Amino acid sequence: MSPKDNSTHDLQEKRLADAWATLQAHADRGLPLNPDPSRLAFADPEFLLRRETRGLRMQLELMKPDIEMRAHGIENTVVVFGSARYRSEEEMTALIAQAEAAGDEKASARWKRLARGSRYYEQARAFGKLVAHYSNDKEPEDKLFVCTGGGPGIMQAANRGAYEGGGLSVGLAIALPMEEAANVYVTPALSFKFHYFAIRKMHFMMRAKALVAFPGGFGTLDELFEVVTLVQTRKAKPVPIVLFGSEYWKRLIDFDFLVDEGVISPEDVNLFRYVDTPEDAWTEIKRFYEL
Repeated sequence: MSPKDNSTHDLQEKRLADAWATLQAHADRGLPLNPDPSRLAFADPEFLLRRETRGLRMQLELMKPDIEMRAHGIENTVVVFGSARYRSEEEMTALIAQAEAAGDEKASARWKRLARGSRYYEQARAFGKLVAHYSNDKEPEDKLFVCTGGGPGIMQAANRGAYEGGGLSVGLAIALPMEEAANVYVTPALSFKFHYFAIRKMHFMMRAKALVAFPGGFGTLDELFEVVTLVQTRKAKPVPIVLFGSEYWKRLIDFDFLVDEGVISPEDVNLFRYVDTPEDAWTEIKRFYEL
């Protein structure tokens, strides 16, 4: 029987009208997207942003990145957290010079203080490159992909390293008043933006095979302790949790004090490791999975 025979049917043929085509036809007829009870529900921003539809929005934020990442073969990630304020050495030098030329002593002092962290930018960049180089010749199921919050600073550095290493990388950005667009080194098809912190955190963990936390502030601490708590309470399987910059982390948090006070168990301090080089961070991950 001929494949073109009218009595046969294509298994891949759509049986329902494509929603995007329906919406496009609506626009083609010059019908504006104004408040209207008869408007298509999925083309009605006012409806989708109602308090009653919050659950739908959360579900969509969960589904969209999941579907797209599966389509691109992203199954295993190495999540990199860290401050958005640290910049590359070149950028820091330029910002300091700009502030001094303008006579802005306050800005100059701020950039000089942050310039001490430029080494972390370069180290995160080197680490991202190590992950990409490892994965380039691996089978799809064995590849590891850098995943960050998609922003500037340490996040940009890790995405940049993956890009320079010839790999794909993921950016899970959060919509904030002061946030810029995702950094230019995130793979465009894997650049996502979230309204809900909770759903974004779920996506960090859904594919995470390791977490590397560089020095950072409230956001970094929030994300770090989310992961540590999930592993400690066995809500998530153990993964390598690497604290990059031992001097920074040991000065910031006295975990031994928490043990002495009895608020965490002595074995809880074994949930993470301190490292000071990109190579040592990568070695911890390789050791954990016997790569």
